[in-house]
Amino acid sequence: MAIKDLRINKQIRAKEVFVIDASGEQKGVMGVYDAINLADAEGLDLVEVSPNAKPPVCKILDFGKYRYEQEKRIREAKKNQTIIKVKEIRMQPKIERNDLVTKSKFIAEFLGEGNKVKIGIRFRGRELAHTELGKVVLDKILQELTDNGVQFVIDRRPLMEGKMMSMMISPKKVSKRN
Repeated sequence: MAIKDLRINKQIRAKEVFVIDASGEQKGVMGVYDAINLADAEGLDLVEVSPNAKPPVCKILDFGKYRYEQEKRIREAKKNQTIIKVKEIRMQPKIERNDLVTKSKFIAEFLGEGNKVKIGIRFRGRELAHTELGKVVLDKILQELTDNGVQFVIDRRPLMEGKMMSMMISPKKVSKRN
């Protein structure tokens, strides 16, 4: 539940609530107005933290401080997450050797940046009758990457999707043991 969706004090709609005081002690079930008066006596707010419970759970706390702590925790979580992009490389089954080497260099570069790579082989016309050629090209790409010392994991094996055969690879995770 988002911080802005929390109900405080007079916004709480339930008749009875389960109250937890500022020290974490359970006060039990009481009327909402009694709970608000108890919070006012301590100079704090009554905050509905679990509205779906029967009866709803409310805590007595300083709402401004609580909201700040929650936003701080969300900022920390966002700072630690990584965004993985998917790059796509397309080619045809009759690709020449030097073009294959160039494409594999691009793939190695994308993997080095930590991105996933979708390698696609586009079949046109009569090439659709010989999809095994696409599998050979994908195997050559994987061999070229392995020969160049690029570490990767195959997320999705070669698969036909309409007129395209594609596979997905991602960089291999390096364990940090030191």
